[in-house]
Amino acid sequence: MAIVLSEDLLPKNTGLKNIATKVYNGERITDEECLTLFEKGSLGFVGSLANYVREKLHGDTTYFNRNFHIEPTNACVYTCNFCSYSRLYAHRDEAWELSLEQMMDIVKKYDNEPVTEVHIVGGVHPKMNLEFFAELLRKIKAHRPGLHIKGFTAVELDYMFRKAKKTVEEGMQYLKEAGLESLPGGGAEIFAAGVRQQICPDKVDADGWLKIHETAHQLGMHTNATMLYGHIENFADRVDHMSRLRALQDKTGGFNTFIPLKFRNGDNDMSHVPESTLIEDMRLYAIARIYMDNFPHLKAYWPMLGRQNAQLSLSFGVNDLDGTIDDTTKIYSMAGAEEQTPSMTTQDLVVLIKQAQRKPVERGTLYNVIKDYSETSLETVG
Repeated sequence: MAIVLSEDLLPKNTGLKNIATKVYNGERITDEECLTLFEKGSLGFVGSLANYVREKLHGDTTYFNRNFHIEPTNACVYTCNFCSYSRLYAHRDEAWELSLEQMMDIVKKYDNEPVTEVHIVGGVHPKMNLEFFAELLRKIKAHRPGLHIKGFTAVELDYMFRKAKKTVEEGMQYLKEAGLESLPGGGAEIFAAGVRQQICPDKVDADGWLKIHETAHQLGMHTNATMLYGHIENFADRVDHMSRLRALQDKTGGFNTFIPLKFRNGDNDMSHVPESTLIEDMRLYAIARIYMDNFPHLKAYWPMLGRQNAQLSLSFGVNDLDGTIDDTTKIYSMAGAEEQTPSMTTQDLVVLIKQAQRKPVERGTLYNVIKDYSETSLETVG
């Protein structure tokens, strides 16, 4: 049942009252109103509105999936100032590089496990080219046809396509035919050109990122979208970023979920930038849920946020906690995130969701329901 704002949470600000009225009437808020929420909306106010939207869309249902990651390499030709994960390709003696056989060994490790998705993301390695990854996709599909392959950020894809001298359309079609089924949302960072120039000047720009995702949508593939927040961007930059995503979603309807990603300052070139507070994190999730009205799902990536904070986000608009992951990603643990060994069992996730008085539902990548755990005793959760 949706939570309605109590009198003590109703703001005196007329603009905020008007926003609340629009949200309750199912009307879209404008960019200017979104900025007002960032500047003037209290945590209680935006949280209550976001929870209303979340429960209107999904009730208490909270999704997760059984997945694992393959990170082919952390050697990278790019030098993003916020990144704690990659190592310059020129110094790849400090990095890892997995062969096709090593990556297939990771896949085979899960042969007797009920995982439904493999997530493939890593650094941009000049020798791991389009054909290399197409061969990986073919091998995975030959070995386990039912495993959904979600892979490659737009940054990786942009480099692959340019190196192979293929258009975005040609490259995406080639990978789809090899077995790629959907794209993660990484590499978006912040679209604002001025900020991007300061934190990741040499990678694909906003237009390029959006072009790759639009092309995937046109090919019938679904993708995710992210936003890196809590560094040197301002509120207007956040609104601009979400506005561009919302506009593309209006056009294609191809995005599954929006995933805000918290900047972590451990062991990178932006260690002097303080991280956002938990209150600001929850405000961001709530405002995203209110504004991103055409995105069906809002995800909290628990390895980045920490499992307790991810649990808290379920009261601020979030309806998805990602998946089991099984300690197969180092991207955020290397940046100082709370989860140094990011792995949760299905039982862990079910307990976490039930503790928040929500209904745990295992999903596939495209949000098909695999199993509803709301009435399942914990002893029988596999």
